Order: sequence, then structure tokens, then C-alpha cells
Amino acid sequence: MAGVVMRQRRSRLRPVSVGGVVGRFALAGVLSLALVSAVTAYASRRFGTERAIAEAKNVTWVSMKGIIEPVLDDRLLTMDRDVLDRIDVAVRQSLLRGSLVRVKIWSHDGTILYADEPRLIGQRFQLDADKLTVFAGGDGKADVSDLSEPENQYETNNAKLLEVYQRTQLPNGTPLLFETYFRYSGVTAVGRQLWGQFAPIAIGALALLELIQIPIAWSMARRLRSSQRVREHLLRHAIDASDAERRRIASDLHDGVVQDLTGLSLGLAALGKAEAISREQVIDASAVIRTSIKSLRSLLVEIYPPNLREEGLESAIGDLLGRLSARGIATRLDVDLDDLALDVDTSSLLYRTAQEALRNVASHSGAEQVRVELRADGERVHLTIDDDGRGFSAEHLTDRTAEGHVGLRSLAGLVADLGGALTVRSAPGVGTRVDVEMPAPTKTATRQKVAL
Repeated sequence: MAGVVMRQRRSRLRPVSVGGVVGRFALAGVLSLALVSAVTAYASRRFGTERAIAEAKNVTWVSMKGIIEPVLDDRLLTMDRDVLDRIDVAVRQSLLRGSLVRVKIWSHDGTILYADEPRLIGQRFQLDADKLTVFAGGDGKADVSDLSEPENQYETNNAKLLEVYQRTQLPNGTPLLFETYFRYSGVTAVGRQLWGQFAPIAIGALALLELIQIPIAWSMARRLRSSQRVREHLLRHAIDASDAERRRIASDLHDGVVQDLTGLSLGLAALGKAEAISREQVIDASAVIRTSIKSLRSLLVEIYPPNLREEGLESAIGDLLGRLSARGIATRLDVDLDDLALDVDTSSLLYRTAQEALRNVASHSGAEQVRVELRADGERVHLTIDDDGRGFSAEHLTDRTAEGHVGLRSLAGLVADLGGALTVRSAPGVGTRVDVEMPAPTKTATRQKVAL
């Protein structure tokens, strides 16, 4: 036989772009990386600056205790030249190096008793509040120098300075203020150095995390696209099946019950005008009504068989075959499920497939015999509907699909979505076989609902 394997049609809706999703994820990662880098740079430099300022205060305190105080003399108050020379030698040999560029010693009245800049020695300036606080016994201070102050008039070669001052005293107990100046570029260099140390670790770890997450994002995007396609297929198949079912119901009602009731209505109207009504006429009218009621009940059963959920798939398919038997078609049903209890979704889909195939047998095949086989094979279930009718060609199937007959094609998509396959094999003069093979989850299995 010629075979036509029917699969679900592709959705016309635009699928999720995996590249687009991953690209947006990567862009968000890059922006996050830039933000974290900026915050890390700011925090590193700020911490480095604070650390450098603390280090400058320590250097000032150690220099004062270890280098300056040993050469202090009470005669410094009179700016004795010998004392100044000893202090100057100690300062130039041991202190003025690296970022430390200026040293001053103040008296309480604001007079500069010593400075490595000779022009400042002996000049008197007003002390600010911070210096007075240190003179009063407060902790040492560190701050950015105001180079516009008169005391800093000779600092023309320095763009920015950090001044640090500590309280000291002469041997006679007179309090003095020891002040040092550091290039601020040396302070910020510590911050940059810390940033340089932490940046490769912090940014490298984030970049590595980004690279690790991109394949994960790619996989999740592919799963999202796959899930979207499944939902679109289910929706489209449900719409196709619903449209086909509505057309069939409308056709059955129009060609069957409506025609019968219309004829009955006309007949009753004619009888109403007659002078006498025979018993046979009343019986005929009653028979037409009973036939119409039977047809309506059959249609209701086809829409949803009440015995499918309560009595199972075998009984429901038996009822379908019973209606064929009433038309004079020989039927046979073979069921071997090995006590396998199918879940509701699988049972419903197999029933709909059998219903559609047997409907085609009754409407188009001209068959004299039809056999339905339902069997389990491990974790798979197989349904076969085989008739000896006139059959059809692949071109005929394509023509019927173009005319809107999509019953089995829509069901084929649903079967494929559940991991199975629906195959139709037919040829003119040799009948038709419909095979369905799909997974057989039991009633206890948890699965996604399928719209039928």
C-alpha cells in the first residue's frame, strides 16, 4: 500500500529567537559587568585613598617620634640656627623622599618655627580650627591642603597635596605642631594599585560566570522556543479539530435530523388540512420522530461518549463499531492491553482517532468489513483501523485536505506532540489502514493536558 505519514503542521507564528534571547541575556550581563566594575573601581579607589591617608598619618607619627623629637631643643622657640640646622639635616636625609615633599613645625601662636622651605621660617599665620584642636590634645588630622592659603604660597610645583599634622612638644613641655605634606597623586596611586589588584579577580570572576551562564541561557531559550512551538501546535490543532467537528455536526444535522423534521413538518401541515388522518400516517410520523431522536442521541454520544471515562476505551470503541454494524458493515474488535490502565488524555486521543477513522469508513470507503485492533507493546500502545473499502490515493488525500477535511491530520499533530505517530496507508481498490503508535502513560502518570 502507498503510505502517507501525517505529522503536525508548523506554526505560522514567529518562534522565539534563541539568538535574540541569548543576545539580550549577554547584553544584560555586559551591562551588569560594567556596573559592577564601576562600583568596584569606586570602592577600591576610595578604600585605597582612605588606606593611603591612614598610612600617611602613620608615617607622620613615626617620623615625628623617631626622627624629629630626638633633635628637638628648647632653643627652637628662638629659632636658634644650630637647632634649625640639626632638624633640617634630619628632615632632608630621612624624610623628604617619595611623596613626602614638605615639613613644618608650628608654635601655638601660629609661627612656623621650622620648614624645609627657608622662606617660611619665622612667618606667622592664623591657625585653623583643626590645628587648634590638635594643639588642645586631639588626635592627628589629615586633609587636602588649600593651596590658596598664604602658608602654602610656595607650593606652586604641586597640583594637590595632603597635609597631616600631629602634636609634639619640646623637652620643656611646650606644645608644638608637626606637619607634613604628601603629594596627593601618591595617595590616589594606592587606590589605583588596589583597583589593579582587585579588578582582575572581581571582573574576571564575573566574566567567567557570564561565559558559564551563556550556554545555560542558550539551552533555556531553546527549551522556551520548543515549549512555545508545542503550545502553538496544540492551540492550532485544537482550533482545527473544533472547526472540523462543528462542520461535521452541522452537516449531520442538516442532512439528517433537519431534513427529516422538515419533511415531517410539511407532512403534518398537509395532514392538518386533510379531512381525515389514517392510523398509518400517524405511525409514520411517530417513526420519523423516533428516528430523529435516535440520531440526536447518537450525535451527542459522538461528541463525548459517556462510557469512555466510566467503562474504558474498549467499550467506547465497541459502541462506535456498533453503529457500523447497524449499517450492515461487518466489524471486529481485538483488544490486548495486558491490564494496562491508560490515562484520560491518551484514551481520549485514541478514541477520537478511532472515531474519525470509522466515520471515514462509514462515509467514504464503501467497506464491507472493518477491524479495529488495540494492543500494548511494552511502554507503547498501538491502535489499528483496517477496512476493505475502495481506498484512495495520496493525491486524493491532498485534495480533501485542501477542501478543509483535516480531521485525521489534526489528530496526527496531537499524536506527534505526545511523542507518537499516526500513519495512513491506502491505495485505490485495496482499502485503508490507519495505524497509531504512541507512549502509554498510566492513570497515575502526571502529564500535560491535551485539548481535544
